[in-house]
Amino acid sequence: MSPPPSPAAAGGEQKPRRERSARTPRVPVKFRVSPADLALASAPGVQFDPQTRQFSDDELKPQPMCKKSKKQVVPDEAKDQKYWTRRERNNYAAKRSREARRLKENQIVLRANFLEKENVALRESIEEITRENERLKERLSSCTCR
Repeated sequence: MSPPPSPAAAGGEQKPRRERSARTPRVPVKFRVSPADLALASAPGVQFDPQTRQFSDDELKPQPMCKKSKKQVVPDEAKDQKYWTRRERNNYAAKRSREARRLKENQIVLRANFLEKENVALRESIEEITRENERLKERLSSCTCR
């Protein structure tokens, strides 16, 4: 039995995946988060660190919008104890879901802020290294032209 064809062999283009690993920045980044902002991005008992947290591609994909079904009016005589129990559970689940989404959005914002600052620091480092490289090339050419 032969292995199934890869998506690339089957005609589908596939981007090469880059390894995502917990890495430390090679350039020091001055990034401070206020305790209030950190509290908004941390779940109780879990500390969020925007410098090390990596989000998967699936976590960053926008969720598809679902069409809401039409509300069905429940007549007063059908609102028994079972109905109110279900309503309370649904309200609690909706509240938890909104809070989880807000938490994830806050984490993504903090991570994006950190990455922007890291990007600036890395660009500055590239400029500095490029200048040093040019300076060393000039020194080398002046030594070899004698």
